Amino acid sequence: MKFGSVITAMVTPFHPNGKVNYHKAQELAQFLLDNGSDSLVVAGTTGESPTLSFQEKIELFSAVKEAINGKGYMIAGTGTYTTEESVQLSKAATKVGADGLLLVVPYYNKPTQEGLYRHFKTIAECTHLPIIMYNIPSRTNCNLLPATVKRLAEINNIKGIKESSGMMDQISEIKKLTGDNFSIYSGDDSLTLPILALGGTGVISVAAHLVGKRIKNMINLFKAGDTKQALDIHLELLDLVKGLFVTTSPILIKTALNLLGWELGGLRLPLSEATEKERAFLEKLLDQYSLKN
Repeated sequence: MKFGSVITAMVTPFHPNGKVNYHKAQELAQFLLDNGSDSLVVAGTTGESPTLSFQEKIELFSAVKEAINGKGYMIAGTGTYTTEESVQLSKAATKVGADGLLLVVPYYNKPTQEGLYRHFKTIAECTHLPIIMYNIPSRTNCNLLPATVKRLAEINNIKGIKESSGMMDQISEIKKLTGDNFSIYSGDDSLTLPILALGGTGVISVAAHLVGKRIKNMINLFKAGDTKQALDIHLELLDLVKGLFVTTSPILIKTALNLLGWELGGLRLPLSEATEKERAFLEKLLDQYSLKN
């Protein structure tokens, strides 16, 4: 897929007053593309999408697209729990120049597999852009099953899936049913290497905010056949990629970036700031990986 092997699910910066800091988003986007990322997901879950307004999302898409200026690809997070809103947001993202769309499985509704099929199909029909679906049952309380993925993969512009189910047999089944023309991205940094071994394309990453080049190197080594060195990097990064998720994401990745001087602002309620214990844990983790300037 044209989006490459390392896609960073970008955090959304805020001003101290809680409003979106579009200039800082542009700076962060440029930094990420200079440090291992091939593409960016804007206004995904890591970008606190449920708390962003429709207009804020559109302005973010426009700002990041302008900033990256062809250096990489901007994938707009346009999936919501209503099909109609997802369609309208997808149309708007298409209009402002998004390179692709990331569509999460609708949350809270608990649709049937037929409902999921119709949801994604309806959105796909409103745009020419390539679509990556996003399956994360721990957040949506709904699992997009391999048989449904197979049906959806037959739609021309549904090109891949971000799999965060953690179920390796399910990922194997998706690969078996969809073949080589459908991309499977790991949605969990700690499972990137195992998913590559099952025919995965790469990762839609949180940790790439901090170690994008190392993640890119691991993937390149694996694809070049140097599985031993790829495994060494995987194991080296394990404490970090697990540590960033000891509480709800994106609390810790945003806190970590602020500790490194990015000044990205806080989080929007209902997410709350990291505790003192979590901040101390992050300080040690950043020291462990020599990430402080």
